[in-house]
Amino acid sequence: MSPLDPVKSAHDRRQRRLLFVLALGFVVFGAAAAALFYVIQPETLRIAVGPAGSDDHQVVEAMAEAFGEESRSVKLSPITTEGAAESLALLGAGKADLAVGRGDLGMPADTQTLAVLRKNYVVLWSPSGRSGKDSRKKATGKIGEIADLAGHKVGIIGRTGANLALLRIILVGSGVEPSKVATAQFGTDEIEKLAQDTTLDAYLAVGPLDSKITATAIAATSRSRGAPKFLPVDASEAIALKQRRYEAEEIPGSVLNAKPAWPEDKVDTISVNHLILARKELSEAKAAAFYRQLFAVRDTIAQRVAGAAHISKPETEKETEPSVHRGAAAVINGTERTFLDKYSDYFWFALLLLSGIGSAAAWLRRYLNRDEHDDNTSHRNRILAVVSEVRDAGSEQDLLASQREVDAIIGEALKCYDEGAIEQEDIVAFGLVLELFNHAVAERRAALQGGLIEARAPGPTLASRR
Repeated sequence: MSPLDPVKSAHDRRQRRLLFVLALGFVVFGAAAAALFYVIQPETLRIAVGPAGSDDHQVVEAMAEAFGEESRSVKLSPITTEGAAESLALLGAGKADLAVGRGDLGMPADTQTLAVLRKNYVVLWSPSGRSGKDSRKKATGKIGEIADLAGHKVGIIGRTGANLALLRIILVGSGVEPSKVATAQFGTDEIEKLAQDTTLDAYLAVGPLDSKITATAIAATSRSRGAPKFLPVDASEAIALKQRRYEAEEIPGSVLNAKPAWPEDKVDTISVNHLILARKELSEAKAAAFYRQLFAVRDTIAQRVAGAAHISKPETEKETEPSVHRGAAAVINGTERTFLDKYSDYFWFALLLLSGIGSAAAWLRRYLNRDEHDDNTSHRNRILAVVSEVRDAGSEQDLLASQREVDAIIGEALKCYDEGAIEQEDIVAFGLVLELFNHAVAERRAALQGGLIEARAPGPTLASRR
């Protein structure tokens, strides 16, 4: 076999190995690129809100636009529904990640609060009488407190069953039998009809203090029935203690109208929050990212929709129902875990994984280089065999031929070493065999030269023999 045949064979194997390593590198790079693309993609949260055109819907639409313009981590995808009840149903069914609903509505299990969209105040008032000359005088209607509502009829603004249930809770808390109070519900577009209904003795509205609907209703009833008499919910604190979804509040004087002052002085009442809700299963990271982004763009949203100015953080210092999601609470309380806190376990796992990968790569490297290792062993053995041949070499030409063969083997070994195909200890072993070969060549060359000199030396002459 020609000395160049093993060299060519090793070269072919290196080419195949290089192609394999390149293919493996492309696979690893593609997987890493796909993972990075997935990680940096913004999280899209589906939020259910309705009905279309309502204040809540407008706020959420503006919120989604602001998130799309300014957020790199969270996007919103609004789902328009018929109302809060359907929104909560979608949340419970897992068809939405977030939902907008009133805090006193029936909710799916494990529903939690992310943010307060607005605070709704209960406003109860009764007319003082027909408008006329004395309509500007201090109201002296027959109904001066909630206890007087027994045997009368209350007009409720809003056709949702939540407002009717809320009135019944107030009546019970104030010691009034709900069955003794008649009710009639009117849509938000039926304010004039409500104001003209003479069978009504009192009115109830639920909304923020700057609600145009509430202000319009009070103004309409004032024109047709006389100045309003605001009815305090004296049992507000007791109701809030028993029903944690409500809070005891005060309506400040003149907040509904400055001149005339509506109300003239502060009035006790209860409030219920309109909330942005999520299931407990929503991850802490996603909830925290949404909360941070919401308050980062709140001013931007408020510039587009006035109702966004009411967005506020939920109460975390006391028990509320529904409870605050742990992701939002962590941001509010400053207890949010840092990046290292969250992912330290993953880092340790990654280190262990990298260690395992390194061991596997070393094994794979040895496995792929097994042919080179075998060749290296065979090359060493061949040099050892050449050493034996060198010791019996009959001429300088035989020594030169052996050296050329060994030179080719050494050249191939060095290429394999440069390419990482053989290890450092293999080169050391190779050096020992090479040193043995060099000694054998030097000894045999010296022996050949000594024999040549002896052969050329002149023989004894006849005279010397004599």
